[in-house]
Amino acid sequence: MKKIFIDGKAGTTGLRIYERLADRNDVSLILLSDEERKLPEARKKALNSCDIAFLCLPDDAAREAVSMIDNPDVVVIDASTAHRTAEGWSYGFPELSKEFEQRIYSAKRIAVPGCHASGFIALVYPLVKAGVLSHEALVSCHSITGYSGGGKKMIADYDSQDRCELLDYPRQYGITQQHKHLKEMKYITGLCEAPVFSPIVSDFYSGMEVTVPLFAKNLNDGYSVEDVKKIYKDTYCGNIVKYVEAADDGGFLSAGILAQKDSMIVTVCGNADRFILVALYDNLGKGASGAAVECMNMVMGEAPEKGLVI
Repeated sequence: MKKIFIDGKAGTTGLRIYERLADRNDVSLILLSDEERKLPEARKKALNSCDIAFLCLPDDAAREAVSMIDNPDVVVIDASTAHRTAEGWSYGFPELSKEFEQRIYSAKRIAVPGCHASGFIALVYPLVKAGVLSHEALVSCHSITGYSGGGKKMIADYDSQDRCELLDYPRQYGITQQHKHLKEMKYITGLCEAPVFSPIVSDFYSGMEVTVPLFAKNLNDGYSVEDVKKIYKDTYCGNIVKYVEAADDGGFLSAGILAQKDSMIVTVCGNADRFILVALYDNLGKGASGAAVECMNMVMGEAPEKGLVI
């Protein structure tokens, strides 16, 4: 039985991980009281006495937690932004390729992908790898997410009875084009330039739809939208991430289609000249906690989907 410590269990991501693990009989959770989790000595002891540590913390706190670990056998699964492009850390999206998958199985340091980044990378990485899309391609990305992605403060704002009436409407953010996910979106896909990125938060708790629009002429010579579909079919055929030929409902795509689940759907809509690449999932599922638990399962030698809601 593996000993698990969730550093940051009180946060949105940590709570969802806890829910996925609480009833499992192959792990035991190291729990700290509200007072203990604020004490560096108690956290350090927990971090070094566990087999697997989940970090559900702000970036600086996640870096601090890693610095506290002296035990070389502890596996760290970091859900923050701190280590997603750091040397020596494996990127926690095994479905991207066999190489990504194998690194996770043997890793001691795993960085969980960002919520928006998960969809963008799922859509773009296989195309760049296959040579269908150039490393020099200039692309854009639109993403709509539930408000839980903003953490406790945003959740409290949306759940407040006297909330601002503007929260009734979708709100675009990251408008300075300096969103924290851009670095990994560029780095992992191998693009020379980060996308023009338009994230939008709306009045629903969780769910996410990430879209990358393309012209056929954006693809390298000799390739078409049918080649894109075939690459997705061949790449995403597992239990967690799947290519679906038609994911719409009468011409509509809902960002909530996989709300409360840990899986992802990849699909392509449009025609031979203009089309959109779409990833549908839950920002707290495959976009955060579900991905973290999937990585833990792999480290433990269990089926990746064990304990997940698919």
